[in-house]
Amino acid sequence: MPKANVNNIEIEYETIGEPISKPLLLIAGLGSQLLAWSDDLCEDLADHGFFVIRFDNRDVGLSKKFEDAGMPNFVEINAAFARGETPEVSYTLNDMANDAVGVLDALNIDKAHVCGASMGGMIAQILAYKHPSRVLSLTVIMSTTGNPDLPQAKPEIMAQFFAPVPSERKAYIEEMVKRDSLIHGTFAYDEDQSREYRAKEYNRSYYPEGIARQLAAMAVPGNIKPKISAIQAPTLVIHGREDPFNPVEAGKEIATAISGAELLILDGMGHSFPREVIPRIVNALVANSNKNGN
Repeated sequence: MPKANVNNIEIEYETIGEPISKPLLLIAGLGSQLLAWSDDLCEDLADHGFFVIRFDNRDVGLSKKFEDAGMPNFVEINAAFARGETPEVSYTLNDMANDAVGVLDALNIDKAHVCGASMGGMIAQILAYKHPSRVLSLTVIMSTTGNPDLPQAKPEIMAQFFAPVPSERKAYIEEMVKRDSLIHGTFAYDEDQSREYRAKEYNRSYYPEGIARQLAAMAVPGNIKPKISAIQAPTLVIHGREDPFNPVEAGKEIATAISGAELLILDGMGHSFPREVIPRIVNALVANSNKNGN
């Protein structure tokens, strides 16, 4: 796969579809490699007329790792917030949004349809208000504004999902399959599919340290609710009604804050992409992309 040299780092990316088609940039969530956007989903989007671009965010997959930065001090990060200060972190979501723009630059793409999931949805929102001329349409899936007044993730889920993971391959895969089941929603959970995905992820790049630094990056800019009202691109917000990480109120807030945004709440969907909802997501994304005629 090719690498883009952006912001003095290398970002691994991949394209699916014809370059003459509508460019669609997919931004993955916390700790997720570009594999989080499945081959089937990307090929379906390509069949609907998109030139699909998926990439590894910094500090994950085959993109630049920031091991020299060390592990973040979350006690100090929280203390900085308590003092009303901006915490010091290795990099921010603003930097990650600039990385995404850099991928477009590497492909000589002036404007693209942009879709982000979870943390990637926050990055997509930041991209849309900081670089509005680069965004043809915006789709935000199972994401949030980071508003501390929103209902928070279920603590029992957070405790299990952010506990240390085994480093041995088989144990890691089985642990992640178990954790994936906790956020899947109410659709039937396919353990074999999850196990295959987690095995591919582990084989490609096992690097849990980057997740902590990405999590710290979410501390800056923090609550982006006051800023997203500036977004003018046609916006679609998709959220699972059973999302235990970002409760559905988070999706509703995004849709309310962005003028003209459409909200699609999917029953049975948690913080995942069950195969049952993929056609609705693809069709809604296509419809949103058509609103500006590009």
